[in-house]
Amino acid sequence: MAKIAPSILSADFANMERDIRALKEAGADWVHMDVMDGIFVPNMSFGFPLIQAIRPLTDMPLDVHLMIDRPIRYVEQFVKAGADWLTIHIEADQPHNTLEALDKIHALGCKAAISLKPRTPAEAAIPYLEKCDMILVMTVEPGFGGQKFMADMMPKLKKLRQMLDEVNPSCILEVDGGVDSNTCAVCRENGADVLVAGSAYFKAADRAAFVKKIQA
Repeated sequence: MAKIAPSILSADFANMERDIRALKEAGADWVHMDVMDGIFVPNMSFGFPLIQAIRPLTDMPLDVHLMIDRPIRYVEQFVKAGADWLTIHIEADQPHNTLEALDKIHALGCKAAISLKPRTPAEAAIPYLEKCDMILVMTVEPGFGGQKFMADMMPKLKKLRQMLDEVNPSCILEVDGGVDSNTCAVCRENGADVLVAGSAYFKAADRAAFVKKIQA
């Protein structure tokens, strides 16, 4: 059964506490938090102060996705703010800094993950496979919610699962971008363990039913 991590980027920021508490009531597994800096991606969202504010509101794992330039500069602040899982993009810095950032995340007691943009091939993850607890495959271009699911990313997802099974079988796979009640099945079929859903979750007429559909 897959886990679902609703992205609060699509939540009502004026009623964030209500929406965070409702996630657990709906049966969701994790809280996904998209951090964007306006440099690595052409949009801005929020930073570690919001994560600090949300941490006391829920005991659900906080799945923090850093879409920021040179994330090594800030991983300590995000872990201390309350992240349980911290994902950094391999395109956002030089390989040696990415490796160092993963080590730093682990040293701080947090689960470490990398993310790949759509145009980044699976093979680009090879230097990091043994250091990851999770790999996030983007099925939209990062930066904005509500985009169309890129089904052509599924071979990459499957390839990553095969690669991980050889060197780090406990590492899980996450998919983010255009996930809904229709696209979730193909993600699970190709190896996804965690599915991020933003607008599809928050616009669902019955959020609990939507969660069960994703998890099935």
